[in-house]
Amino acid sequence: MHEPLITNDAVVLGLLMVILAFVFKTASSEKPFWQKFYTYVPSLLLCYFLPSILNSTGIISGEQSGLYKIASRYLLPASLVLLTLSIDLKAIMRLGPKAVIMFLAGTVGVVIGGPLAIMIVSVFNPDLVGGEGTDAVWRGMTTVAGSWIGGGANQAAMLEVFGASAALFSIMVTVDVIVANVWTAAILYGAGRADKIDAAFKADSSAIEDVKRRIENFRLSVMKMPKLADTMLIFGIGFGLTGLSHFLSDYIVPYIKSLPPEWELDRLSLDSPFFWIVVLATTFGLILSFTKARNLEGVGASRLGSLLLYVLVATIGMQMDLKSIYYNIELFMVGGIWILIHVGILLLTAKLIKAPFFFTAVGSMANIGGAASAPIVASAFHPSLAPVGVLLAVLGYALGTYGAWLCGIMMQAVAP
Repeated sequence: MHEPLITNDAVVLGLLMVILAFVFKTASSEKPFWQKFYTYVPSLLLCYFLPSILNSTGIISGEQSGLYKIASRYLLPASLVLLTLSIDLKAIMRLGPKAVIMFLAGTVGVVIGGPLAIMIVSVFNPDLVGGEGTDAVWRGMTTVAGSWIGGGANQAAMLEVFGASAALFSIMVTVDVIVANVWTAAILYGAGRADKIDAAFKADSSAIEDVKRRIENFRLSVMKMPKLADTMLIFGIGFGLTGLSHFLSDYIVPYIKSLPPEWELDRLSLDSPFFWIVVLATTFGLILSFTKARNLEGVGASRLGSLLLYVLVATIGMQMDLKSIYYNIELFMVGGIWILIHVGILLLTAKLIKAPFFFTAVGSMANIGGAASAPIVASAFHPSLAPVGVLLAVLGYALGTYGAWLCGIMMQAVAP
């Protein structure tokens, strides 16, 4: 492992904040160049991509830095509280079943995409997807299926169930991260063109626009100039409930682990602290949305929540090493075919039920990216929609092990 040029996380955080400041300053510029530039390149994509360049060139190291863990464990839960407390839950419920249908279509795409990718590649390069014993490529691919449908806990479960070797697992983790990140970047690009995509698919996005309109009208009705006390209250609620989520998860997780092993609750990620932290933070935000705390939207609750979320976006971006694609190019090809099958099934389903691109993007990311990425993609459409991503990601945790196990059995059956 090469030592990065910058190892001090304080310096790395400074760089990330400068990148975010640059992106948002230029994105709000009235200069024709920047206006045209951001017509084609979404600002959120840049917040994600620029840190990956720093990581890929060895200036910083996402692997050695502790910033992602801090952002995902502390900033993400606080962000979810602040983005959720102004939500119109009734309007969210009126979005209908299409969100769940698209999520399930994404799951089916992952489950059948794995064996189909093996069958396609085995036609011209059977050795690539073959192998024997613990080095059989299909075994490693089961861990990717666990990650893509559920999350880290489901991935670990598949490693235990199918027994891939340590060397193969490390390569597959890289394939998982890079392919998923490239697809995330594509989705963020698509989010900036959602209107055109919806028009092409003849999709009805009126329910989503209704949620956005309700949130904007509510924000305007309670808007006022924020005082320092208001901002302190917002952060006090956000980080206070984040602390409470951590506190409760410290009791819930050991209790779950003390229950009979035959219940297999670990396969639902119920023994994962991160799972409970995200679920509890979102739940607290939803509870606050029925109280006067909802009026904090008028002094910038969702704006500050978005700030915390963008810091997480930058730390996720710095996990991606673009050079690793070159070193494992053939296995990345397998992963690329796999994700394309997932995308194809999603788009076909979206065309059939005329689902808006929002449901396609969030349904996919709730599978592929999980609880950290799904709210980011949802908030790219509107900050108030972040909870939809969380709710679907939680569903992914529940289905992850079962879907990945089925995928693994099918891959074993077709592997050369």
